Amino acid sequence: MLKKIGIRGKLLIALGFIAVGYIISSAYFGGGSSNSTPLWKEISFKDNPPPSSLSNFVELVRRVKPAVVNISTSQVIKEKPLFPHSPFGPKDPFEEFMEKFFGEIPRREFRQRSLGSGVIINREGYILTNNHVVENATEITVILSDEEEYEAKKIGSDAKTDLALIKINPHGELTVAPLGDSDKLEIGEWVIAIGNPYGLGHTVTAGIVSAKGRALGFGPYDSFIQTDASINPGNSGGPLINMNGEVVGINTAIIAAAQGIGFAIPINLAKDILPQLKEKGKVTRGWLGVMIQKVTPELAKSFGLEKPRGALVSDIIEGSPAEKAGIMKGDIILEFNRIPIKEWNELPAIVARTPPGKVVEIKILRQNKEMSLHVTIGELREEPVALQKGKKEDLGLSLQELTPELSRQFGMQGELGLLVVGVEPGSPADDAGFRKGDIIREINHKPVKRIKEYKDIVAKAKPSETILFYVRRGSGYIYIAVRMR
Repeated sequence: MLKKIGIRGKLLIALGFIAVGYIISSAYFGGGSSNSTPLWKEISFKDNPPPSSLSNFVELVRRVKPAVVNISTSQVIKEKPLFPHSPFGPKDPFEEFMEKFFGEIPRREFRQRSLGSGVIINREGYILTNNHVVENATEITVILSDEEEYEAKKIGSDAKTDLALIKINPHGELTVAPLGDSDKLEIGEWVIAIGNPYGLGHTVTAGIVSAKGRALGFGPYDSFIQTDASINPGNSGGPLINMNGEVVGINTAIIAAAQGIGFAIPINLAKDILPQLKEKGKVTRGWLGVMIQKVTPELAKSFGLEKPRGALVSDIIEGSPAEKAGIMKGDIILEFNRIPIKEWNELPAIVARTPPGKVVEIKILRQNKEMSLHVTIGELREEPVALQKGKKEDLGLSLQELTPELSRQFGMQGELGLLVVGVEPGSPADDAGFRKGDIIREINHKPVKRIKEYKDIVAKAKPSETILFYVRRGSGYIYIAVRMR
């Protein structure tokens, strides 16, 4: 058949194959200019997956390892003052005295170096890593798997998710790691971690997904993947890879005293913010303006829920979108824009992903009745302040009535209530989470100012009954449910 086509026809067919090959290659490696292509491509090895048995990890590592980089950073640190903890502040009189008689005291500078890892997500040289790997760095050096070194610059970073985007200017073509879907990860699924632990470049470890959605208290968007693939200092910023050769997480944290417990940021969280990191260098988030807490079984019973779900609103920030929409303390947020809130810590991440200015529907439970409110989401500019900061009764509380004088002493401008001056270890109040310094403002949704009011409520409570407290703790408010014994 080809004999009848002739030389010109053969040439056209050859050019056609070259063009198709170039298109496929460009699509696979995410080529093209930054103006015409997205930051990463939805590429994968699914059409030609590597063997998934444990004995055949070799092919999987061979494909992905060139996309993993070692990162070395340095920053200039100035020597501390002679009296760094002086009560007189930065203008320390002792240092002023020394400088007056001996001249200006020279400060030495030295370089502090650290190591981390990263993963190439675009052939133009964009690399995803942890924020804490490159934060405050004055120099960033990237080392590829073939030992080629590049100077990198930080494009954008986000401390709240501990993610950062850096870039190198490559001399040749880079291997790009495909980004997977972390929502589809299953507990028990095999995963591989590649990184730079203790400076041992491009180390490979394997394990399984041990758990998902772990909250470690690092921030409002905690939802880590837990794995028993060995992760050590220096692995931070490196990829967690599934058996399709896709990046499903960014290795981030360890528990120092534990073995086989490491944590990775889900890659879907990174996908949400990568475009903003590239374009703006930072992340703009939606803001609702509520302080929330977990709905425990005791709280669920107190609020009329058949089982724990949703996020309990413990306080409203003045002037916030939530206040303007009519959300009140004691409401339980059940749905956000038709997304069910199964666990309370799901809400901050969902709100953060919502563009400021968007009107959303929020379903709440208020006084045993479900209702919907419409809220115009604001822009998160500054995190609200985190919650910090007699006679013994049957619940294990030692209380003192809060007089106006005591109230002013605690900086509360004349507020009244009951001050917790002691909590008996092992008591119902201790088990429920009461702390010394808490101030009880309401019991069972009614304001309380006198110890007698508290005693009357406790005296009337039946065994196994739950008493609901509304408590000021530091600068915020929380609900505490105490079950009678």
